[in-house]
Amino acid sequence: MAPDTLPHSVQAGAAPAARPDGRRRRHWTRRPNPLAGLGSAVWLVVVLVPVYAMITASLTPRDEALGHNALKPPAHPTLANYSTVLHSGFFHYLGNTVLAAVAVVALVLVLCVPLAYVAVRTRGFWSGAAFRLFLLGVAIPAQAVVVPLYLMIAKLNLYDSLLAIVLPTAAFAMPVAILVLTGSLRDISDEVYEAMALDGASPLRMLFQLVIPMAKGGISTVGIYSALQAWNGFLFPLIFTQSEGPRVLTLGLFTYVSQFGVDIPALLASVVLSGIPVFAVYLVARRALVGGLMGVGGK
Repeated sequence: MAPDTLPHSVQAGAAPAARPDGRRRRHWTRRPNPLAGLGSAVWLVVVLVPVYAMITASLTPRDEALGHNALKPPAHPTLANYSTVLHSGFFHYLGNTVLAAVAVVALVLVLCVPLAYVAVRTRGFWSGAAFRLFLLGVAIPAQAVVVPLYLMIAKLNLYDSLLAIVLPTAAFAMPVAILVLTGSLRDISDEVYEAMALDGASPLRMLFQLVIPMAKGGISTVGIYSALQAWNGFLFPLIFTQSEGPRVLTLGLFTYVSQFGVDIPALLASVVLSGIPVFAVYLVARRALVGGLMGVGGK
């Protein structure tokens, strides 16, 4: 095609194409925001400095840990601390933590997705009362009910087992899960439900073919939140377990704390290793996490 036959908008030096109303399009550019850039830089330093200090300390020999400057790279870096962690039952604790996290996520999703669906689609008194009762759980701290929970776990013969960790963790994750899921489900318009109802769809079919596919963001957020609750949980493993069998990562950190001192480099090496899976999950699912939390303010 000859240059003189090209469209006017793509010829060299051509002016911006006119819009249908006769006005020319404007090419908007974002103005720089120095204050936002400065705030982001400060926040990045606040976040990265402790991580850097933790990694630096985990590479420091044990005999140099107490006199070592946390912000200074170690003079003789070593991986001996990571070797100590990996040979001190780390994979056993990691396996128990993964099992507990998977069980908590499965339990929360199986129970909370139908409950949120009923709370959104049912206008009756009892459904509203049940929804408010679940939200009341957000205001109840786990420390306030740990003694009754201990008695219940003991009477059910679940003490010193993974179920003693899974069940309370899932119960305390459910109120926030219900809140997030109801916010996501309210974003589905009533017209879509009515269209499926006219096609003869049952409530169960609507749940599986409409609600779950359209609420993937909220479900992903609930799954990540519940997994983090199980991964970082400390109170329930400490109170409801005792032996080495059901021990999880948070309790495994006590391996490096003795009556006469603390193996700080090995402790921090264990923290670094236990944080890698969480960081990897966050990198993969961060968009779904943010999108699901935005659904809490839905209509």
